[in-house]
Parts: sequence; C-alpha cells; structure tokens
Amino acid sequence: MNKLLEQFQHLNPKDPGTWPALPKLLALLATLMALVAVGYVADWQGQLDELEGGAQQEAKLKDEYKGKKQLAVNLDLYRQQLREIDSSFGALLKQLPNKSQMDALLVDINQAGLGRGLQFELFKPAPQETTKDFYAELPVSVRVTGSYHDMGQFASDIAQLSRIVTLNDISIGPTGKDGSVLAMDTSAKTFRYLDDEEVAKQKKVAKKSAPAKQ
Repeated sequence: MNKLLEQFQHLNPKDPGTWPALPKLLALLATLMALVAVGYVADWQGQLDELEGGAQQEAKLKDEYKGKKQLAVNLDLYRQQLREIDSSFGALLKQLPNKSQMDALLVDINQAGLGRGLQFELFKPAPQETTKDFYAELPVSVRVTGSYHDMGQFASDIAQLSRIVTLNDISIGPTGKDGSVLAMDTSAKTFRYLDDEEVAKQKKVAKKSAPAKQ
C-alpha cells in the first residue's frame, strides 16, 4: 500500500509523461469519464429527449390509427344509422305544416273541439310567431266549455292530429251558476317548419347579432 501511495507523491502536473503507471491509468480513466459526461450533457441528452418525444408521438399516432381503423370498420353501420336518422327527421318534419297549411291546422283544432260538443268562448292565435332554428311556433289561446269527458276526448283528438299540436298550461274549473259545466283554458301551440328563405334570413340575423371575434 505504501508503494502504491508513493507513486502519487511528487507528481509533476506539467509533465504527466513522467508519472508512474498507476497515476497515469487513473488519470486516463478520469479523462474518459469526463469526456463521457461532457458528451452526454452536450449532445446525447438532446438526442435522448428527441428519442423520447418520438416514442410519445409514435404512441399517439398508433392511438389515432386505431381510432380511425375502428371508424372505418364501422363505416357501413354509421351510414345506416345516418340514413335512419335522416328518415326519422324527415318523418318528424312532415308533421310540421308549412306556412300555407297553418290556417287549415287551426281549423282542425277548432273542428276537434266542436266535434266533441265543446263551445269555444275564445280561440285567439298570437299576433306573432316565435321562430326557432328551423321551425316556428304559434301559441293559440283557447277557452272551451263543456263536460270533463268531452274535454278529455278533445285533448285525445288533438294528440292524434297528423300535425304536431301541444296543449300547455291547462286549467279546468266550473263555470256557470250551478257549476255543472266546466271551462278549460289552455294554450295550444302549433308548429310549422321555416321555408328556405326564412331559414336564410334567420341565419343572416344570427350572424349579425353574433359578437365580433377579438
């Protein structure tokens, strides 16, 4: 051990060539380790980070591929579902009258009440429709008098109309001196679909009212 330690004594740092074998070997190992550390920090670390980023991107692309492959496998099923949705939407759309058919629908509501022996004391469509995305609704204030049974049949007849009509805010109470006759107040809402010109106008108004993007 003393002999080994003696090799590290009196070393001339300006002339490593005169060092004994053991100090030369240790100095060489230290130099190699320093070069490896410098290379790792200066170059290899960036390459390793790039490699890790590439691996993450590869995993992401694989997930996207699997998702698109799943969509491709089920493409025919999605197309069939889309056709069914279009068909259902078309069937519902046919239940909405156009503008020219609204008067006939109001007549149908009136006739449904008269056909059940009810007396109309009020049948007043709202002065203006309320427009939505692709349809408009028109509330009609209705007040009829008659028996409870006839009113129930009237509501059933309204539900069975080929066009969509809903009875809202129904209120039934006795009327007259003896209270043998009932009065029903309700808001019958009728709906119609907007024509192409009205839809275009609706979109134009919505576009103008939309807040400007900063």
